[in-house]
Amino acid sequence: MASAAEQLAANMNFGSFQKATELHNRIYFTLLALVVYRLGTYLPIPGIDTLAFAKAFESQSKGILGMFNMFSGGAVQRMAVFSLNVSPYISASIIVQLLGTVYPPWEKLRKEGGEAGRKTMNQYTRYLTVVLALVQSFAIAAGLQASQPPVVISPGPFFIISTVVTLTGGTLFLMWLGEQITSRGVGNGVSLLIFAGIVANLPMGIGQLLTYMQTGQMSPVGGVAILGVAVGAILSIVFMERSQRRLLVQYPKRQQGNRMFGGDTSFMPLKVNTSGVIPPIFASSLLLLPATAMSFLANANLPSQLQWLPLAVGQLQHGQPLFMVLYGLLIVFFCFFYTSVVFNPEDTAENLRKYGGFLPGIRPGKRTAEYLDFVLTRLTVVGAAYIAIVCLVPEILISAYHAPFYLGGTSILIVVSVTMDTVTQIQSHLLAHQYDGLIKKSKLRGARGR
Repeated sequence: MASAAEQLAANMNFGSFQKATELHNRIYFTLLALVVYRLGTYLPIPGIDTLAFAKAFESQSKGILGMFNMFSGGAVQRMAVFSLNVSPYISASIIVQLLGTVYPPWEKLRKEGGEAGRKTMNQYTRYLTVVLALVQSFAIAAGLQASQPPVVISPGPFFIISTVVTLTGGTLFLMWLGEQITSRGVGNGVSLLIFAGIVANLPMGIGQLLTYMQTGQMSPVGGVAILGVAVGAILSIVFMERSQRRLLVQYPKRQQGNRMFGGDTSFMPLKVNTSGVIPPIFASSLLLLPATAMSFLANANLPSQLQWLPLAVGQLQHGQPLFMVLYGLLIVFFCFFYTSVVFNPEDTAENLRKYGGFLPGIRPGKRTAEYLDFVLTRLTVVGAAYIAIVCLVPEILISAYHAPFYLGGTSILIVVSVTMDTVTQIQSHLLAHQYDGLIKKSKLRGARGR
């Protein structure tokens, strides 16, 4: 007769056999979608002199365009159909979520609408994405046409229209592709698209860093400092993303007939960084939104009333005080904002009260909500400081040692966090199918037993 351990192993193997097809299909679909995304970053928009644009891009590759190019997987450098990437979609998500907290009809829809309300808010986000993509693509088209030296083969209305349609269509396709990855693949689709763009440029960036160190264009101390900070940032991110504050939750005992039920205890885990990778992405997107068009217009023949644009562009470059201040403030703001969106202390306290749970020493209801808000605020302060440091320190080092590429803390944070989230989702799929296998196997044995 088989032991209990052997039976459990057999059941888990049965679940592994059942889970293989679905999980493999999800992984294959995700990989195929990422390949399609990478191919799109190599398709240039029509009417562009690619060699002239590459020379024009080289002069601003270390600035805000370098960061945008990193997030888009090199699409900006090639002025590909995916040059806007998912930046309009992220910006639209920021605006919709902000309005969802201050605009009463949308706030009611978000809180009380349930699944239907969530779908409606997503639809509003898609509509706003189209508007932002049209505005950004028109600004890029106008900037390209007015740039000096010229990079457009045949300037005119047809180029403007074709560029707007191409860039907007590329963004909408990526928005759809990201949603398909989320529903049919593994991981968060939009985050994986940004992740793929960053990872695709990492080997080239590291190679450039080593080349600059060998040729003496960068001091070995600077190169080692940048690599050391990158390794330290990775370790810090893994540690902080796994850290959490566990609040003890107790459930009182209750008697039904002659039997006692309840009396259990559990934990409510509160992450130190509840907002995840969203704050630096949101902050980068907001900084990129006005700077993208201004970067192209900086070298154009501007009228006298717009002569301040080049100065504004210069202040939004990496290492400049204005950029650092705005970047840090936006990160801190979005840490608190997104935490308030994803975790509502009042709703959590009400749900605990409904199910009979309570925090020891804290009265259920309003006092529990106040205590949860107090704990979450302190955790968010630590989390916001950690994200700001991780994102700003590499920026300062890159600026100080004149790195030939952009590899900021935001990129490291996105890569590590998305990797951890994707691995967690894969493990969740494995665990769910193992339980399914156990249930199916037990039912089959029960049927044979009868």
